[in-house]
Amino acid sequence: MCGITGFWGAAASRDTLVEQGASMARALLRRGPDDAGEWADADAGVCLAFRRLAILDLSACGHQPMVSRDGRFVIVFNGEIYNFRELRRELEGVGAAFRGTSDTEVILEAVRIWGFDATIRRLGGMFAIALWDAERKTLTLARDRIGKKPLYYGVHRGTLMFGSELKALARHPHFVRDVNRDALTMYLRYGYVPTPLSIYNGVGKLVPGTYVVFKERSVADTVMYWNPVDVARDGQRNPHDMSDAEATSSLDQLLRDAVMHRMVADVPLGAFLSGGLDSSTVAAIMQVSSRTPVKTFTIGFDVPGYNEAEAAKAVAAHLGTDHTEVYITPDEARTVIPTLADIYDEPFADSSQIPTILVSQLARKTVTVALSGDGGDELFSGYSRYQWAQKIWSGLARIPGPARVMMSRAVHHIQADTWDRVYDGVQWAIPHRLRVTSPGDKLHKLADIAAGSPDALYRGLVSQWKSPQDVSMRSRELATRADEASIMRATPDFTSRMMLTDLITYLPDDILVKVDRASMSVSLEARCPILDHRVVEWAWRTPLGQKSRDGVGKWLLRQVLYQYVPRELVDRPKMGFGVPIGVWLRGPLRAWAEDLLDPESIRRDGFLNPDPIQRVWRDHVSGTRNDEYRLWVILMFQMWRRRWLD
Repeated sequence: MCGITGFWGAAASRDTLVEQGASMARALLRRGPDDAGEWADADAGVCLAFRRLAILDLSACGHQPMVSRDGRFVIVFNGEIYNFRELRRELEGVGAAFRGTSDTEVILEAVRIWGFDATIRRLGGMFAIALWDAERKTLTLARDRIGKKPLYYGVHRGTLMFGSELKALARHPHFVRDVNRDALTMYLRYGYVPTPLSIYNGVGKLVPGTYVVFKERSVADTVMYWNPVDVARDGQRNPHDMSDAEATSSLDQLLRDAVMHRMVADVPLGAFLSGGLDSSTVAAIMQVSSRTPVKTFTIGFDVPGYNEAEAAKAVAAHLGTDHTEVYITPDEARTVIPTLADIYDEPFADSSQIPTILVSQLARKTVTVALSGDGGDELFSGYSRYQWAQKIWSGLARIPGPARVMMSRAVHHIQADTWDRVYDGVQWAIPHRLRVTSPGDKLHKLADIAAGSPDALYRGLVSQWKSPQDVSMRSRELATRADEASIMRATPDFTSRMMLTDLITYLPDDILVKVDRASMSVSLEARCPILDHRVVEWAWRTPLGQKSRDGVGKWLLRQVLYQYVPRELVDRPKMGFGVPIGVWLRGPLRAWAEDLLDPESIRRDGFLNPDPIQRVWRDHVSGTRNDEYRLWVILMFQMWRRRWLD
């Protein structure tokens, strides 16, 4: 796990190129504190730079940038190739020889023998790759199938530049900090900047499952070597014909293999354990695959509705892991907030970033690699919005449009916190598995979009500001990957369409960004076995009835977990992984928020319209409604602007 960066500009002295590359790489120090390297071609004007977090082959043989045996290819590579040993044996069978034991060298030899396209399709893992071909004078950038590892790139003032994070590109003297106002509008809707956009004009994110070839600093070819839409379509056309027991056994074996591949490391490793289904499944399989107790890590909060530490402790005790839990005070959690704009150097507003950073800090004290349970919701219908949206839409579709509009107005006539109290009074009559948190907010969201289509219903559920153009100045909303017609064709049923859209958008642009930046901020590698591309492809061949049954999501994943953990330890409402931002904004964070939300300051900056922001702020502070999510989006942009633009 590392940080990569580089550029391709005008010819210059090697010393000049190396000095600039080293400066860009230093911005990625926390991604790779163990080693650094630069390689440059003075005539071509190319420099590749690297920061290393040593995981495999801790010797100098793992040093990057790495040059192929024949001198033709130079690579910088961030990530892990989990099937590198199998590929190495195959390459040795056709005459390849190796100096060390790193997966980086396997990639180079594979490209030399098989070519880049054939190699990338064989790689199993998470990665961002930059490869210079000295013979053809081309630079190839590639990203893993799911989007686990980040890769930004763009051309500013005639220089092509790339990097694991924007802060590396910003170190180049040709970089222009010009905000993409359309990207800002999209950020206001979703709480993240969707791929392929970035917050800056002229810079984008490489789409997962894609590689792009540059010749003379211009795009010569773009190839999507793995398309989740194709995977979903083909999987549903060719579903598994398995009984429940057969499907459970098959998934169990696949997850065991994925976990075992991710337990290969030359440094200590452990697992995040929240007590939820996904992390418990990963920890359980790790433990049965290990000869010694696996190290597991949990943080807790003494705040009702935000603490999963007790559940995690019970799971850890049953599994026999070497468990570490730390209870974090609100003051300790809030100390993370001033660091967020540095860690997330693009506006990012998922407040669960705070506990993710805290648990990463805890784990890094004793391990260098931690496995996580990300991906179970998107693949096995785990989000409550999938179940609720399908049920709600099935009912709404029977009601005439004008009547739905009247119902929406009636719901909004009652404040969200009043609905919460009503829900609390009748919660005893609701089945345990169907209970939700923040019911008033969810009901208001559903009411907002009751008069639309099912896709408008989904869009509303995942939106923060539903009319972001009212807030963002001189901008427009753009189509996203979620708007592609191919998604509709690939997934005719509403639930599968929501899952595929999340796999393409929310997962790589929110969940994986959150975990990558949080873990890398403390030089910790996070690995996600559920997101093994073989698991993803298998999941899309699984009938929906084995993913969600009787209103219960992740049904099949639960059957796997029940083989390791008693169901009473894990069958409970989904809590999420958050902090009480809404309460803090009315209390200890109020002065901080009011400074960032100062209407005159916002007006002078010229990016946002302060009027709707002030209305939302007044309603939140007064308790009229809970608007922590919309406010957090604004606050995180304001923090980012002050850090990176002022």
